[in-house]
Amino acid sequence: MHVVLGASGNTGHVVAQNLLARQQKVRVVGRNATHLQDHAAQGAEVFIADVIDAAALSKAFYNADSAYVMIPPNPASNDPLDYSERAGDAIAAALKNAAVKNVVVLSSIGADKSKGTGPVVGLYKLEQKLNQLGGANVLFLRAGYFMENTLPQAVAISKMGSAVGPIRPDLKLPMIATRDIGAAASDALLSLSFRGKQTQELLGQRDITYPEVAAIIGKAIGKPDLKYAQLPDEQMRPALVQAGMSEPFARLLLEMATSLNSGYMRAIEPRTSRNTTPTTYEDFVAEVFVPAYRDQAAA
Repeated sequence: MHVVLGASGNTGHVVAQNLLARQQKVRVVGRNATHLQDHAAQGAEVFIADVIDAAALSKAFYNADSAYVMIPPNPASNDPLDYSERAGDAIAAALKNAAVKNVVVLSSIGADKSKGTGPVVGLYKLEQKLNQLGGANVLFLRAGYFMENTLPQAVAISKMGSAVGPIRPDLKLPMIATRDIGAAASDALLSLSFRGKQTQELLGQRDITYPEVAAIIGKAIGKPDLKYAQLPDEQMRPALVQAGMSEPFARLLLEMATSLNSGYMRAIEPRTSRNTTPTTYEDFVAEVFVPAYRDQAAA
């Protein structure tokens, strides 16, 4: 039995669907049963639990051979690091209580640093907690910068006529599609070839700058002259809050951008065929960004 946390989210959904397609026994965990119905239709067992509820998660992990675990994002939280701390404590306690033998974890580049990386500090702490699980094989997938992080550019382009953000224009980021993270996680759960405590970075198809992001988007939406502008934190913070983030979460996100810009937070593995994933940013824009942009333009 495989248990999948966050099964209605970007990565967990792919993990669950890939396992179900291989006729695996899967228990999907989430807070909303409606969001898990497509998995149930494929034969998954549905379990409702909050990621900060250790007792409920212990029941969710009961009789599981392996699990995919992650901390679902909570951008509205007024204390995001406390939320991730409580989620990490609950996940670690539940895995220990249920004696799960094999665990694949969604982490991030930068999770090797104990401070100064914004919300990724929560993933550093999660890794430390799960490293204490005696007898469990744990694989930490340290993913690069999500391509999905560029989706809010649909709003920026509609309102401002350019792509904007806090990232240095000359900074090459290892950008990855979340579906490729889900594929890597499900492959790891199917093969169970990891032993002890291991980390593996997932760096996307290639490193890419935000001006390159803008050029690729511009070509796809009929704005070939689309540019990218780096905005100072004092302009970005209110825009992030207006987009629905809490002030503390916005501050953490800008701290992460600063740590990326300085090189403090970065990939530490050289790029290889093992940590390179297939989806190009051009594919992502055509299949995900353009429909989102059209929806935004219609709204």
